[in-house]
Amino acid sequence: MLSIESINLTKRYGSFVAVSSLNLKLEGAKCVGFLGPNGAGKTTTLKMFTDLIRPTSGNVLIDGIDVSKSKKEALASVGTIIEMPEIYPSLTPREALAMVAELRGVPKGDRKAQIEGAVLEVQMTDWIDKRIGKFSKGMKQRICIASTLIGDPSIIILDEPTSGLDPRGMSEVREIIKSLRSKNRLIFMSSHLLSEVSDICDDVAMIDRGKLIVYDTIANVISGVSGGQSVVEVGLSKAVDDKLMAALESNLRGIIGIEKKNGTTFSIKFEGGLEAQARILSELVRLGIGVVSYRSASSALEDAYLSLVKDAA
Repeated sequence: MLSIESINLTKRYGSFVAVSSLNLKLEGAKCVGFLGPNGAGKTTTLKMFTDLIRPTSGNVLIDGIDVSKSKKEALASVGTIIEMPEIYPSLTPREALAMVAELRGVPKGDRKAQIEGAVLEVQMTDWIDKRIGKFSKGMKQRICIASTLIGDPSIIILDEPTSGLDPRGMSEVREIIKSLRSKNRLIFMSSHLLSEVSDICDDVAMIDRGKLIVYDTIANVISGVSGGQSVVEVGLSKAVDDKLMAALESNLRGIIGIEKKNGTTFSIKFEGGLEAQARILSELVRLGIGVVSYRSASSALEDAYLSLVKDAA
């Protein structure tokens, strides 16, 4: 069924309310970003989703199963990393993941194939028998992500998976998460980087001071804040020049404006939500201009986020 649902989920620490009556339902194979300021309640929420801490009140259902009542059954389909753990430096990825496979109850006969498959998914096959203590932080992060794949979970929960990485490491981990989306999985990942969520995710849930502000597709969130207008960034395999901009402006139906961003990227402002966004992409492809990327503009998501968080204050 691929679903995560919180019902009136609340966590109090004395008089402080970390999460307040959170009602959120995620369904289907997709990637959902979880945004909010530091201290908004993101990690607390993810810990309650995985029963690392118990809620003061409310419930969490994974595939319709209550986590607090049937933890083992509910979390059998879930792989998770909360507050990126350290791995024993003396172990190899094969040894560390063998421990995970044993803990998750993977049959002995299946462990070798699952471990090697998980390491392949995070592009670390050449390092599977090297000591983890010699790895960079980005490499360790990839092995942590591999650990979530043991047992072939259909739901993956990640807590700021690129935190603390240099630009190259961040890019590598993001590409891995994108690849996980193609395997019929529901991915829920917290982040404080709006550009990251815009690049990776389909939907976004925003939280502030423990309360849910909005949950919708990224395009709809941006459109709702901007009065129905949306912006997409388009990347090409060749340079963008003024002649091309003029040709696109005259050939693309129903757009509000088009703007060159850098050498190979331009943005399009339009109305009409996801339906219009899909139509514009089809028209761009039909024009044969070498489209290599097409996504909601990260700056537009940032504007929406700042507006919504301000309104919630």
